[in-house]
Amino acid sequence: MDNPTGSFSPRRLILALLLGGLLVMAYSVLHLFLVPIAWAAIMAYATWPLYVHLRRALGGRATLSAAMMTLLLSLAIVLPLLWLLSVLRTELGSAYSAVAAYLARGPRPLPDVVIAIPWLGDWLQDNLNQLAANPEALREQIGGWIEQRTGEVLDLLGGVGRNAARLGLALLTVLFLYRDGEKLLAQIRHVLGRFVGQRVEGYLAAVGATTRAVVYGLVLTAIAQGALAGLGYWVAGVHSPMLLAVMTAMIALIPFGTPFVWGSIGVWLLLTGKTAAGIGLLIWGIVVVSWVDNLIRPLVISSATQIPFLLVMFGVLGGVAAFGLVGLFIGPVVLAVMMAVWREWLGQQKGA
Repeated sequence: MDNPTGSFSPRRLILALLLGGLLVMAYSVLHLFLVPIAWAAIMAYATWPLYVHLRRALGGRATLSAAMMTLLLSLAIVLPLLWLLSVLRTELGSAYSAVAAYLARGPRPLPDVVIAIPWLGDWLQDNLNQLAANPEALREQIGGWIEQRTGEVLDLLGGVGRNAARLGLALLTVLFLYRDGEKLLAQIRHVLGRFVGQRVEGYLAAVGATTRAVVYGLVLTAIAQGALAGLGYWVAGVHSPMLLAVMTAMIALIPFGTPFVWGSIGVWLLLTGKTAAGIGLLIWGIVVVSWVDNLIRPLVISSATQIPFLLVMFGVLGGVAAFGLVGLFIGPVVLAVMMAVWREWLGQQKGA
Protein backbone atom coordinates (compact mmCIF):
# COMPACT_ATOMS: atom_id res chain seq x y z
CA MET A 1 0.00 0.00 0.00
CA ASP A 2 1.34 3.48 -0.91
CA ASN A 3 2.43 5.83 1.84
CA PRO A 4 0.14 8.80 2.49
CA THR A 5 1.28 12.22 1.33
CA GLY A 6 3.92 13.76 3.61
CA SER A 7 4.83 10.49 5.36
CA PHE A 8 8.19 8.77 5.31
CA SER A 9 9.12 6.88 2.16
CA PRO A 10 12.36 5.17 1.07
CA ARG A 11 12.28 7.23 -2.15
CA ARG A 12 12.36 10.50 -0.22
CA LEU A 13 15.14 9.26 2.00
CA ILE A 14 17.25 8.26 -1.01
CA LEU A 15 16.63 11.63 -2.67
CA ALA A 16 17.59 13.45 0.55
CA LEU A 17 20.81 11.41 0.86
CA LEU A 18 21.69 12.03 -2.79
CA LEU A 19 21.04 15.75 -2.43
CA GLY A 20 23.10 15.91 0.76
CA GLY A 21 25.97 14.04 -0.86
CA LEU A 22 25.82 16.32 -3.89
CA LEU A 23 25.99 19.40 -1.66
CA VAL A 24 28.98 17.99 0.22
CA MET A 25 30.82 17.25 -3.03
CA ALA A 26 29.96 20.69 -4.41
CA TYR A 27 31.37 22.30 -1.26
CA SER A 28 34.55 20.21 -1.58
CA VAL A 29 35.00 21.50 -5.12
CA LEU A 30 34.12 25.14 -4.45
CA HIS A 31 35.25 25.83 -0.88
CA LEU A 32 38.57 27.36 -2.00
CA PHE A 33 36.65 29.86 -4.13
CA LEU A 34 33.93 30.84 -1.67
CA VAL A 35 35.83 33.86 -0.32
CA PRO A 36 36.58 35.32 -3.81
CA ILE A 37 32.95 34.68 -4.79
CA ALA A 38 31.76 36.47 -1.65
CA TRP A 39 34.03 39.46 -2.37
CA ALA A 40 32.84 39.53 -5.98
CA ALA A 41 29.19 39.53 -4.88
CA ILE A 42 29.85 42.37 -2.44
CA MET A 43 31.71 44.48 -5.02
CA ALA A 44 29.10 43.85 -7.71
CA TYR A 45 26.21 44.75 -5.43
CA ALA A 46 27.88 47.87 -4.04
CA THR A 47 28.71 49.19 -7.52
CA TRP A 48 25.60 47.94 -9.32
CA PRO A 49 24.03 51.41 -9.78
CA LEU A 50 27.19 52.56 -11.59
CA TYR A 51 27.04 49.51 -13.83
CA VAL A 52 23.39 50.16 -14.67
CA HIS A 53 24.19 53.76 -15.67
CA LEU A 54 27.13 52.60 -17.79
CA ARG A 55 25.05 49.91 -19.50
CA ARG A 56 22.36 52.44 -20.28
CA ALA A 57 24.96 54.82 -21.72
CA LEU A 58 26.34 52.02 -23.93
CA GLY A 59 22.94 51.18 -25.35
CA GLY A 60 22.24 48.11 -23.22
CA ARG A 61 25.34 46.12 -24.28
CA ALA A 62 25.75 44.03 -21.15
CA THR A 63 29.03 42.28 -22.00
CA LEU A 64 30.86 45.46 -22.99
CA SER A 65 29.48 47.30 -19.96
CA ALA A 66 30.52 44.47 -17.64
CA ALA A 67 34.05 44.39 -19.10
CA MET A 68 34.50 48.16 -18.80
CA MET A 69 33.10 48.22 -15.27
CA THR A 70 35.39 45.37 -14.22
CA LEU A 71 38.37 47.20 -15.68
CA LEU A 72 37.49 50.39 -13.80
CA LEU A 73 36.98 48.43 -10.58
CA SER A 74 40.34 46.69 -11.05
CA LEU A 75 42.13 50.00 -11.51
CA ALA A 76 40.36 51.45 -8.47
CA ILE A 77 41.65 48.57 -6.34
CA VAL A 78 45.05 47.69 -7.78
CA LEU A 79 46.51 51.15 -8.38
CA PRO A 80 46.00 52.41 -4.79
CA LEU A 81 47.44 49.15 -3.45
CA LEU A 82 50.53 49.45 -5.63
CA TRP A 83 50.94 53.09 -4.60
CA LEU A 84 50.60 52.17 -0.93
CA LEU A 85 53.18 49.39 -1.21
CA SER A 86 55.60 51.73 -2.99
CA VAL A 87 55.15 54.47 -0.40
CA LEU A 88 55.50 52.03 2.48
CA ARG A 89 58.72 50.67 1.02
CA THR A 90 60.17 54.18 0.75
CA GLU A 91 58.91 55.30 4.14
CA LEU A 92 60.16 52.18 5.91
CA GLY A 93 63.61 52.73 4.42
CA SER A 94 63.57 56.35 5.58
CA ALA A 95 62.34 55.31 9.01
CA TYR A 96 65.15 52.77 9.36
CA SER A 97 67.71 55.40 8.38
CA ALA A 98 66.25 57.88 10.84
CA VAL A 99 66.34 55.33 13.68
CA ALA A 100 69.94 54.40 12.84
CA ALA A 101 70.95 58.08 12.81
CA TYR A 102 69.17 58.61 16.11
CA LEU A 103 70.98 55.71 17.75
CA ALA A 104 74.33 56.78 16.29
CA ARG A 105 74.23 59.98 18.37
CA GLY A 106 74.84 57.96 21.51
CA PRO A 107 72.72 57.34 24.61
CA ARG A 108 69.83 59.75 24.93
CA PRO A 109 67.44 60.02 27.86
CA LEU A 110 63.76 59.45 27.24
CA PRO A 111 61.29 62.17 28.24
CA ASP A 112 60.49 62.30 31.94
CA VAL A 113 56.86 61.43 31.27
CA VAL A 114 57.98 58.12 29.70
CA ILE A 115 60.60 57.40 32.39
CA ALA A 116 57.91 57.91 35.02
CA ILE A 117 55.90 54.93 33.73
CA PRO A 118 56.47 52.10 36.27
CA TRP A 119 58.73 49.28 35.00
CA LEU A 120 58.12 50.16 31.34
CA GLY A 121 60.03 53.45 31.43
CA ASP A 122 63.21 51.96 32.92
CA TRP A 123 63.01 48.97 30.56
CA LEU A 124 62.72 51.20 27.50
CA GLN A 125 65.60 53.41 28.64
CA ASP A 126 67.89 50.42 29.30
CA ASN A 127 67.21 48.91 25.87
CA LEU A 128 67.65 52.27 24.18
CA ASN A 129 71.01 52.76 25.91
CA GLN A 130 72.18 49.31 24.81
CA LEU A 131 71.21 49.95 21.20
CA ALA A 132 72.80 53.40 21.22
CA ALA A 133 76.04 51.99 22.64
CA ASN A 134 76.23 49.39 19.87
CA PRO A 135 74.10 50.33 16.84
CA GLU A 136 75.49 47.39 14.86
CA ALA A 137 73.83 45.06 17.35
CA LEU A 138 70.48 46.15 16.07
CA ARG A 139 71.40 45.21 12.51
CA GLU A 140 72.80 41.86 13.68
CA GLN A 141 69.67 41.13 15.67
CA ILE A 142 67.48 41.90 12.66
CA GLY A 143 69.64 39.72 10.41
CA GLY A 144 69.52 36.81 12.85
CA TRP A 145 65.80 37.18 13.26
CA ILE A 146 65.33 37.05 9.48
CA GLU A 147 67.52 33.94 9.13
CA GLN A 148 65.69 32.11 11.91
CA ARG A 149 62.30 32.91 10.41
CA THR A 150 62.96 32.37 6.73
CA GLY A 151 60.10 29.92 6.64
CA GLU A 152 57.74 32.51 8.06
CA VAL A 153 58.87 35.05 5.45
CA LEU A 154 58.24 32.52 2.68
CA ASP A 155 54.82 31.78 4.13
CA LEU A 156 54.10 35.49 4.14
CA LEU A 157 55.11 35.81 0.48
CA GLY A 158 52.97 32.82 -0.32
CA GLY A 159 50.08 34.48 1.48
CA VAL A 160 50.55 37.60 -0.61
CA GLY A 161 50.52 35.46 -3.76
CA ARG A 162 47.38 33.66 -2.65
CA ASN A 163 45.65 36.94 -1.87
CA ALA A 164 46.60 38.29 -5.30
CA ALA A 165 45.16 35.15 -6.90
CA ARG A 166 41.98 35.54 -4.88
CA LEU A 167 41.69 39.14 -5.99
CA GLY A 168 42.07 38.06 -9.61
CA LEU A 169 39.40 35.38 -9.20
CA ALA A 170 37.09 37.88 -7.50
CA LEU A 171 37.49 40.39 -10.34
CA LEU A 172 36.89 37.67 -12.93
CA THR A 173 33.74 36.63 -11.07
CA VAL A 174 32.58 40.25 -10.93
CA LEU A 175 32.62 40.36 -14.73
CA PHE A 176 30.06 37.57 -14.96
CA LEU A 177 28.02 38.88 -12.04
CA TYR A 178 27.66 42.21 -13.82
CA ARG A 179 26.63 40.51 -17.06
CA ASP A 180 24.33 37.83 -15.65
CA GLY A 181 23.56 39.18 -12.18
CA GLU A 182 19.89 39.97 -12.84
CA LYS A 183 19.21 36.46 -14.20
CA LEU A 184 21.08 34.86 -11.31
CA LEU A 185 19.17 36.91 -8.74
CA ALA A 186 15.85 35.93 -10.34
CA GLN A 187 16.84 32.25 -10.16
CA ILE A 188 17.89 32.57 -6.50
CA ARG A 189 14.64 34.34 -5.69
CA HIS A 190 12.66 31.59 -7.44
CA VAL A 191 14.47 28.72 -5.69
CA LEU A 192 14.32 30.29 -2.23
CA GLY A 193 10.67 31.16 -2.80
CA ARG A 194 9.85 27.47 -3.09
CA PHE A 195 11.21 26.92 0.43
CA VAL A 196 10.21 30.05 2.35
CA GLY A 197 7.46 31.52 0.16
CA GLN A 198 6.91 35.26 -0.03
CA ARG A 199 9.15 35.82 2.97
CA VAL A 200 12.18 35.53 0.67
CA GLU A 201 11.67 39.14 -0.44
CA GLY A 202 12.10 40.40 3.10
CA TYR A 203 15.20 38.30 3.66
CA LEU A 204 16.82 39.41 0.40
CA ALA A 205 15.98 43.02 1.22
CA ALA A 206 17.69 42.62 4.60
CA VAL A 207 20.79 41.15 2.95
CA GLY A 208 20.93 43.95 0.37
CA ALA A 209 20.40 46.78 2.85
CA THR A 210 23.00 45.38 5.24
CA THR A 211 25.61 44.85 2.52
CA ARG A 212 25.14 48.39 1.24
CA ALA A 213 25.29 49.81 4.76
CA VAL A 214 28.49 47.89 5.59
CA VAL A 215 30.19 49.10 2.40
CA TYR A 216 29.24 52.70 3.05
CA GLY A 217 30.12 52.40 6.72
CA LEU A 218 33.52 50.94 5.87
CA VAL A 219 34.34 53.71 3.41
CA LEU A 220 33.02 56.50 5.65
CA THR A 221 34.97 55.13 8.59
CA ALA A 222 38.21 55.01 6.60
CA ILE A 223 37.73 58.56 5.31
CA ALA A 224 36.86 59.88 8.77
CA GLN A 225 39.83 58.18 10.41
CA GLY A 226 42.20 59.40 7.73
CA ALA A 227 40.93 62.98 8.01
CA LEU A 228 41.06 63.03 11.82
CA ALA A 229 44.49 61.41 11.91
CA GLY A 230 45.73 63.89 9.29
CA LEU A 231 44.53 66.73 11.47
CA GLY A 232 46.50 65.26 14.36
CA TYR A 233 49.62 64.89 12.21
CA TRP A 234 49.34 68.51 11.06
CA VAL A 235 48.93 69.87 14.59
CA ALA A 236 51.83 67.71 15.83
CA GLY A 237 54.06 69.13 13.08
CA VAL A 238 54.69 65.79 11.37
CA HIS A 239 56.30 65.87 7.93
CA SER A 240 53.86 65.24 5.00
CA PRO A 241 50.63 65.07 7.05
CA MET A 242 48.48 64.75 3.90
CA LEU A 243 50.39 61.72 2.66
CA LEU A 244 50.21 60.10 6.09
CA ALA A 245 46.49 60.85 6.25
CA VAL A 246 45.90 59.05 2.96
CA MET A 247 47.97 56.08 4.17
CA THR A 248 45.98 56.01 7.40
CA ALA A 249 42.68 56.06 5.48
CA MET A 250 43.75 53.12 3.32
CA ILE A 251 45.03 51.12 6.28
CA ALA A 252 41.77 51.95 8.10
CA LEU A 253 40.02 49.56 5.71
CA ILE A 254 41.69 46.86 7.82
CA PRO A 255 40.02 46.62 11.25
CA PHE A 256 42.17 48.06 14.04
CA GLY A 257 44.96 48.90 11.58
CA THR A 258 45.27 52.65 12.20
CA PRO A 259 47.01 52.42 15.63
CA PHE A 260 50.08 51.05 13.85
CA VAL A 261 50.34 54.33 11.92
CA TRP A 262 49.56 57.07 14.43
CA GLY A 263 51.01 54.98 17.29
CA SER A 264 54.37 54.59 15.58
CA ILE A 265 54.48 58.30 14.73
CA GLY A 266 53.56 59.27 18.28
CA VAL A 267 56.27 57.06 19.78
CA TRP A 268 58.84 58.49 17.37
CA LEU A 269 57.91 62.02 18.40
CA LEU A 270 58.48 61.05 22.02
CA LEU A 271 61.87 59.51 21.25
CA THR A 272 63.02 62.57 19.35
CA GLY A 273 62.21 64.86 22.27
CA LYS A 274 58.91 66.29 20.96
CA THR A 275 57.12 65.23 24.11
CA ALA A 276 54.05 67.44 23.90
CA ALA A 277 53.43 66.60 20.24
CA GLY A 278 53.93 62.87 20.84
CA ILE A 279 51.67 62.69 23.87
CA GLY A 280 49.05 64.83 22.16
CA LEU A 281 49.05 62.64 19.03
CA LEU A 282 48.80 59.43 21.07
CA ILE A 283 45.90 60.80 23.11
CA TRP A 284 44.20 62.06 19.92
CA GLY A 285 44.63 58.65 18.31
CA ILE A 286 43.29 56.73 21.30
CA VAL A 287 40.40 59.03 22.20
CA VAL A 288 39.27 60.21 18.74
CA VAL A 289 40.71 58.27 15.79
CA SER A 290 40.33 54.74 17.18
CA TRP A 291 36.84 55.29 18.51
CA VAL A 292 35.62 56.35 15.06
CA ASP A 293 36.11 52.75 13.95
CA ASN A 294 33.95 51.56 16.82
CA LEU A 295 31.19 54.18 16.39
CA ILE A 296 30.67 55.33 12.79
CA ARG A 297 30.55 51.92 11.12
CA PRO A 298 28.10 50.33 13.61
CA LEU A 299 25.98 53.52 13.65
CA VAL A 300 25.71 53.61 9.84
CA ILE A 301 24.80 49.93 9.67
CA SER A 302 22.41 50.18 12.60
CA SER A 303 20.55 53.19 11.22
CA ALA A 304 20.23 51.65 7.74
CA THR A 305 19.13 48.19 8.81
CA GLN A 306 17.27 48.87 12.06
CA ILE A 307 19.52 46.45 13.93
CA PRO A 308 20.54 47.34 17.50
CA PHE A 309 23.91 49.05 17.77
CA LEU A 310 25.40 46.42 20.08
CA LEU A 311 24.32 43.58 17.79
CA VAL A 312 25.94 45.30 14.80
CA MET A 313 29.21 45.71 16.70
CA PHE A 314 29.13 42.04 17.64
CA GLY A 315 28.40 41.14 14.01
CA VAL A 316 31.37 43.15 12.71
CA LEU A 317 33.88 41.88 15.29
CA GLY A 318 32.56 38.32 15.35
CA GLY A 319 32.42 38.17 11.55
CA VAL A 320 36.07 39.20 11.27
CA ALA A 321 37.08 36.64 13.89
CA ALA A 322 35.14 33.85 12.16
CA PHE A 323 35.64 34.57 8.45
CA GLY A 324 38.53 37.02 8.18
CA LEU A 325 38.21 40.36 6.42
CA VAL A 326 35.17 39.29 4.40
CA GLY A 327 33.48 38.69 7.76
CA LEU A 328 33.04 42.48 7.97
CA PHE A 329 30.12 41.88 5.62
CA ILE A 330 29.12 38.30 6.39
CA GLY A 331 28.72 38.88 10.14
CA PRO A 332 26.24 41.79 9.93
CA VAL A 333 24.38 40.12 7.02
CA VAL A 334 23.84 36.93 9.01
CA LEU A 335 22.56 38.94 11.97
CA ALA A 336 20.33 41.03 9.69
CA VAL A 337 18.64 37.91 8.31
CA MET A 338 18.32 36.53 11.84
CA MET A 339 16.65 39.76 12.95
CA ALA A 340 14.28 39.62 9.97
CA VAL A 341 13.25 36.08 10.92
CA TRP A 342 12.92 37.10 14.59
CA ARG A 343 10.68 40.07 13.81
CA GLU A 344 8.55 38.01 11.47
CA TRP A 345 8.10 35.35 14.15
CA LEU A 346 7.16 38.02 16.71
CA GLY A 347 4.62 39.46 14.26
CA GLN A 348 3.07 36.04 13.75
CA GLN A 349 2.91 35.49 17.50
CA LYS A 350 1.13 38.82 18.03
CA GLY A 351 -1.28 38.11 15.21
CA ALA A 352 -2.12 34.64 16.54
